Amino acid sequence: MGRGDGHDDALRRWLREAGGWLVVDGALGTELEAHGADLQDELWSARCLVSAPHLIRKVHLDYLEAGANIITTASYQATLQGFQSRGVSREQGEALLRRSVQIAQEARAIFVEGRSKGPYAARDEKDAVASGARRPVLVAASVGSYGAYLADGSEYTGDYGRSVTKEALKNFHRRRLQVLADAGPDLIAFETIPNKLEAQAYAELLEENDIRIPAWFSFTSKDGASAASGDPITECAAVADSCRRVAAVGINCTVPRLINGLILSISKVTSKPIVVYPNTGETYVAETKEWVDSAGAGAGGGGAPGTDFVSCVGKWRQAGASLVGGCCRTAPATVRAISRALREADAADTDDEFPAVAVL
Repeated sequence: MGRGDGHDDALRRWLREAGGWLVVDGALGTELEAHGADLQDELWSARCLVSAPHLIRKVHLDYLEAGANIITTASYQATLQGFQSRGVSREQGEALLRRSVQIAQEARAIFVEGRSKGPYAARDEKDAVASGARRPVLVAASVGSYGAYLADGSEYTGDYGRSVTKEALKNFHRRRLQVLADAGPDLIAFETIPNKLEAQAYAELLEENDIRIPAWFSFTSKDGASAASGDPITECAAVADSCRRVAAVGINCTVPRLINGLILSISKVTSKPIVVYPNTGETYVAETKEWVDSAGAGAGGGGAPGTDFVSCVGKWRQAGASLVGGCCRTAPATVRAISRALREADAADTDDEFPAVAVL
């Protein structure tokens, strides 16, 4: 298993400062839509970098108020190639990538300075104490897969066709990664990775571009044993483990009921921190660009997906996850519940370690 260096150590230090775990934010796109944004566009949430940056900042603040330690930038589907296809110049596209990081940094500054009083601000003394204690507050630059740029659902299958080689993927991502890194985020989140090939491309790019910002690799799975492409999840995680610039590895945009087994599988091939942020259990239909209910979608195979999701947070923590959040269709309320569930899991562990002693 890979040994930590400065990148791994930075994340571990943040975890120690936060008490052993960090809360990642939730979905961006559906929250932007809830605030009135029109995302019927191939650029998806990245469209708001042009049309409504204030809404992005608002959603970031909502998640911070709800208890998130890490907010991810609105760059998941923001690519230079995608911008150029919409008539945005390369220079303007690079400026928008930098802006995605700046907006998140602005939200953090507002939150840390105590100037945010939105609907998800701490509701009681317990939440207020927890909100103040859950430091640090970090910005993760989001890097979506090549399939996210295609906007054809291939980020959920990993089927890019034989013509898409590792070198082609590196060329596609190289400049975007460098621009995001130069903007000064705390972390770089490579999200919804559907196959081993793209993970290998990312790992090589981190080395070739000498990216010195801690990164995490997060894969997506449909069966609990493999990445979306069918590549064994252990092989995918091993790619991340072998790259000294990757600080954490895990799973996102996967149904909750598969998460525990995936954590256990990943932990067999890496000692790096594990990050998990599942969706609510629904299935994305690429043809209609809609999410639909899935049979047995919840963490326990039935019931309300959101309820099952939160009920398993303690179990995921016990299995080895140290960064926990939500992906598609989750909301600030989900993140607040995750934060509370992690605190309760910690309290239960403390009670088990130091049981009450009866006094006669």
